[in-house]
Amino acid sequence: MITPVLLCGGSGTRLWPLSRKSYPKQFARLTGQTSLFAASAERLSGPAFAAPVVVTGSDFRFIVTEQLAEAGIDPGAILIEPEGRNTAPAVLAAALHLLAEDPRAVMLVAPSDHVIPDKAAFGAAVTAGMAAVARGELVTFGIAPDRPETGYGYLELTAAPDGSGQPVPLARFVEKPDLPTAQAMLAAGTYLWNAGIFLAAAQDIVAAFEAHAPALLAPVRAAVEAARTDLGFLRLDPAAWAGAEEISIDYAVMEKAPNLSVVPYAGAWSDLGGWDAVWRETEADASGVVTGGNATPIDCEDSLLRSEAETVELVGIGLKNVIAVATGDAVLVADMSRAQDVKKAVTALKARGAKQAEAFPRDHRPWGWFETLALGGRFQVKRIVVHPGAALSLQSHFHRSEHWIVVSGTAKVTVDDEVKLLTENQSVYIPLGAVHRMENPGKVPMVLIEVQTGAYLGEDDIVRYEDVYARGQGAKG
Repeated sequence: MITPVLLCGGSGTRLWPLSRKSYPKQFARLTGQTSLFAASAERLSGPAFAAPVVVTGSDFRFIVTEQLAEAGIDPGAILIEPEGRNTAPAVLAAALHLLAEDPRAVMLVAPSDHVIPDKAAFGAAVTAGMAAVARGELVTFGIAPDRPETGYGYLELTAAPDGSGQPVPLARFVEKPDLPTAQAMLAAGTYLWNAGIFLAAAQDIVAAFEAHAPALLAPVRAAVEAARTDLGFLRLDPAAWAGAEEISIDYAVMEKAPNLSVVPYAGAWSDLGGWDAVWRETEADASGVVTGGNATPIDCEDSLLRSEAETVELVGIGLKNVIAVATGDAVLVADMSRAQDVKKAVTALKARGAKQAEAFPRDHRPWGWFETLALGGRFQVKRIVVHPGAALSLQSHFHRSEHWIVVSGTAKVTVDDEVKLLTENQSVYIPLGAVHRMENPGKVPMVLIEVQTGAYLGEDDIVRYEDVYARGQGAKG
């Protein structure tokens, strides 16, 4: 069986303000009712596939398990990177982990933020690549281009695809071209877009690292061998991991490997690398306008209008080739041709110290999420949603008191030695310094409003006594 390895890092700055460091694009619902990550996991499931291995960061580990559970997919190992080191160390860690369990393991490495709507067609492409894997080759997948795209890297083949879908030897990797070069490559017929998806035996991946990137082996192997289990996650050793070079799998191995073949894929594909790609991948009206949420176009053409906030009405009048995306705390307006420059906006906001550059108003936690509704000098009002069966840590605060009002569901509340159940419209006061906990014993989400008052309202004002999620002192939530 083939083990999918889903790479689940990155911040997706070109899809700001919907994609941010605290909740990047792979977890967002950009083109449908399912997140890109969940859709990727579902696409790589079925009789031919083993349970997926996920490589992600600590901040996303509970989002990963929550979205996989919603999709009905039981994961295999979830490897936690202490810090992002690009794709080469991540792929090598997954290969070493799989080899320790099965020396014959075959792995399909895929980013978790791509759109490939035809599961059957992509499955057939994977099947076509298995013959090359059996010969000890490394297989990558090339997308048949339908336009002279300058935002993608390319794969040059030794011969034009014959339409059979069978692997073709790779001639070379090509960096993102300028427009005239992209037009010439499209006309040549021997160039495909580089999808960044790889299929190979785990032992052949490791052998390729031994041959072309040997310096990565020692730190990554040490990080895997010294990994510790934490609530079902496998945390790679931070000290060893820090010694691994930050480098992509293409630069470290694939561009140097002589045994690489390409499976041509003619189906629909996008890496959603910008809002222009979201516009292309979403059904438009007769005027070429794509809308989402509370968005109203008036006399607009070839534009994207999305409101991601229930309380924000976005109206466009007379727009042409424009991207307009509104969230509850930020608005992006850009010419469609400047979609790749959105990351410059994130850089500018970070330089100004604007929290919108990286963080959402909605903050996700292992037990659910919260968002700030109002914030003043000595008060803060939050909406808190707790998943069924979930619980916040047993905790206290030095600088604030809290008042909880249940809006829906049932809350099991601990305040010092008292434990009681609260239902809709009931409330409880948490004095400064009281040891307290909030739990949801029901089968539906529990929603409450929290009013905080005090001299300091930061998320790090917390003393944690017990926590089912094994977070340390000072961790948020």
